[in-house]
Amino acid sequence: MTLRFLFRAFAVSAFLTAPGASALAASCGTGSFDAWLTEFKNEAAAKGISQSAIAAGLNGVTLDQAVLSRDRSQRVFSQSFEEFSGRMVPPRLARGASMMKQYGSVLGRIEQSYGVPGEVLVAIWGLETDFGANIGKFPTIRSLATLAYDCRRSETFRAELMDALRIVERGDLAPSQMRGAWAGELGQTQFMPSSYIKFAVDFDNNGRRDLLHSAPDVLASTANYLAGYGWQRGKDWEPGSANFAVLQQWNKSEVYARTVAFFASQLARAP
Repeated sequence: MTLRFLFRAFAVSAFLTAPGASALAASCGTGSFDAWLTEFKNEAAAKGISQSAIAAGLNGVTLDQAVLSRDRSQRVFSQSFEEFSGRMVPPRLARGASMMKQYGSVLGRIEQSYGVPGEVLVAIWGLETDFGANIGKFPTIRSLATLAYDCRRSETFRAELMDALRIVERGDLAPSQMRGAWAGELGQTQFMPSSYIKFAVDFDNNGRRDLLHSAPDVLASTANYLAGYGWQRGKDWEPGSANFAVLQQWNKSEVYARTVAFFASQLARAP
């Protein structure tokens, strides 16, 4: 499951009610998807993306009505912290403690490099995809192309699609490997392509930044993301702290950030 876009419904609502939004909605998505895709390929080439990456990523891509249906059926998240954490943390606590032990050496090196404790990383990992078990099955590039063609947040997803092609171009993942959540989140902690480009690291030193299959890459990249938003080494992450504010950069939902903090604190106390 993905929680990165937990509160996206708020942004969608704000966009659709903004001045001029109705005029934009009336004009977008009116031409054929194939014509739009041809124009996007030309733009990608103009931005320096290779023809091989463009062809590999975009040839044969079609509109996905299931993605559009999901985008339009989002509901505002309304669970309290007590409800959400009570549902999410207890079933994952034992596995999380096991992961802390299994990856103890890796997590120690990651904390040394980025300053983010393993408990926080494992908590995020568990909440996002059950430690990589549920990363999603939607073809990432198809989902992003569909949302970029659609009119609700076309510029946002157009930029994300461009970054997805850059992931292909630099050899991190093949398009066929890029499957995840319906809105384009990718990998075991659900990075959007723009975050993948900016924060993914090759921590297992195999020459690729692989957030789908490499737990060291996943955990180190998540730490790099948090460090990039100002995580303070050696400080706590309780609500009201500077590090809690960093957790809210991961997901704007206070309920989610509090659940990460709670889960991490439980892991810190685990035997």
